[in-house]
Amino acid sequence: MALAAATALVASACSTGGGTSGPDTGAGDTSPVTITFWHGFSSPHEIASVGAVLALFHKKYPYITVKAVPAETDDKVNQAIRGGTAPDVDASFNAANVGGWCSSGAFLDLTADIQADHVDLGQIPKAVQSYTAFGGKRCTMPWLADTFGLYYNKKLFAAAGITAPPKTMSELAADARKLTVLNPDGSIKVAGFMPYLGAYEMLTEHLVTSWGGSWLKADGSSNVGTDPAFAAAMTWQKSLVDWFGAAKLAKFKAGMPDEFSAQNSFETGNLAMMVDGEWRTAFIKNDKSTVDYGTAPMPVADTMPQLYGSGYVGGNVIGIPRGSKHPDAAWKLVKFLTTDTEAVTTLADAIGNVPTTLPALDSPSLTLAQDPKFATFLDVFKNPHTSTTPASADGGAYLTNYGLFANKWQSGQIPDLQAGLKAVDRQNDAALKLGQ
Repeated sequence: MALAAATALVASACSTGGGTSGPDTGAGDTSPVTITFWHGFSSPHEIASVGAVLALFHKKYPYITVKAVPAETDDKVNQAIRGGTAPDVDASFNAANVGGWCSSGAFLDLTADIQADHVDLGQIPKAVQSYTAFGGKRCTMPWLADTFGLYYNKKLFAAAGITAPPKTMSELAADARKLTVLNPDGSIKVAGFMPYLGAYEMLTEHLVTSWGGSWLKADGSSNVGTDPAFAAAMTWQKSLVDWFGAAKLAKFKAGMPDEFSAQNSFETGNLAMMVDGEWRTAFIKNDKSTVDYGTAPMPVADTMPQLYGSGYVGGNVIGIPRGSKHPDAAWKLVKFLTTDTEAVTTLADAIGNVPTTLPALDSPSLTLAQDPKFATFLDVFKNPHTSTTPASADGGAYLTNYGLFANKWQSGQIPDLQAGLKAVDRQNDAALKLGQ
């Protein structure tokens, strides 16, 4: 809703204007120019890593100087677009906003530039292509990705007599029960798995992929009440919540330390298995955690073994806001950061994210690929069944609505699951219509 308000005054999308001047748009013009680049990275290490890649860009285009501004937010770029003070290039952590940006014209349609420079979109997996475009307009490109899988504690597995990570959801539930340790008062000391939604990365979008769920229909309307994957996922989740006890899980969740601290419950051995992204491998190393762990794809529905090896993917997006003063130079930066193999692998290695192009994934210079724990996520990313949450005109409100429903469901406030899912459909369709 905030996105809709911020972009209400923005006209319909158009090309950057550079796409009509032939391949490598504006290549003949080497007049010195300075462009502004906003991004959300904020830690000193991340800022320095982005700076190192921008140095590579300046080496290739010495006449283009990039003024990078870190720690910027989507709200600020929306305000800047509305006020006519937009940066030349903007990167966002939130792909949910792509639908609004593309449909309103807040970010420029890059299609003409992509075609003029013969950029091969086939080097980007289909799931990633889907969250960086909307309504036939590609107003952003992917700039590294987050891929999710299963982390498991090898020491706790061995103590419980478990020899391999689970591959099916029934195996996951059985292992979670074996691995759980209670305190004398019956409270949870070690959770074999945390099925309570909202705990770290245990989110509905990371769960329903195990059943192959599709959030939206082809016409963009809500699909959660029609696709049986959602009812199946919620039934499995609630069964495990009930085994633990919702009140016990809520108490355990309330006591879980900050997700991105060195006291993360998995890193300290209080959580035996968890859903998490590839970045956790770097956190565990940097936190000097002694946890002996492995990684694997998320388990899948027992009736869908063909999905094993896949998972959920999302990531950063980068584009050219409407009002960019130097769209030709801005496109050169966008193209370089998202398709140049050296640029992609350099930043991926530096901050521990998954590269978003197949050449970068297979590049011998990608040192992350040499770590078998991280390689799991590279394989999940490349799996053709890996899916995402598609862009929508409502800025991803369908996920927010579903999350509110899921919280009520797991606490026992929804007596009729199917009726509840149909109600979410109605809410989602109303939000999608309003967003459009």
